[in-house]
Amino acid sequence: MNPADLGRALDVVGDRWSLQIVSALTTAPLRFGELGEALTGIAPNILVKRLRQLETDGLLVAVPYSQRPVRMRYELTSAGSELADAIALLGAWGATRDSGSPTAPEPSHERCGTSLQVRLWCPTCEQVVEPHNNGSDLHWT
Repeated sequence: MNPADLGRALDVVGDRWSLQIVSALTTAPLRFGELGEALTGIAPNILVKRLRQLETDGLLVAVPYSQRPVRMRYELTSAGSELADAIALLGAWGATRDSGSPTAPEPSHERCGTSLQVRLWCPTCEQVVEPHNNGSDLHWT
């Protein structure tokens, strides 16, 4: 992985609240007040600022549900949904660190209960690509 790519991603979502806002919107679109309730401790002015920035970055869209006064509900774009997948992985990793136990809960398949594994997959070669292998098989285009 190119460290500059990670830097660009962190420029978009590297503050305290942006990842939490995207995570809160994964289940359904939410109104401003609902987001405020879901994100304990966020000041309204910070929420407004982060929502505007995430909309500018193309991760969410504000959809009016009332014209007088104008009120919005917020929902993820396709780019926001892709980020939400990465956030879920980061959250699962955080859950294992939070408890300090290697046996902390892992994400699992709801249907069968099997622990899930995340792998980079090349659909052309039908092979798993290991990013930890000194990056020899991994190239960012």
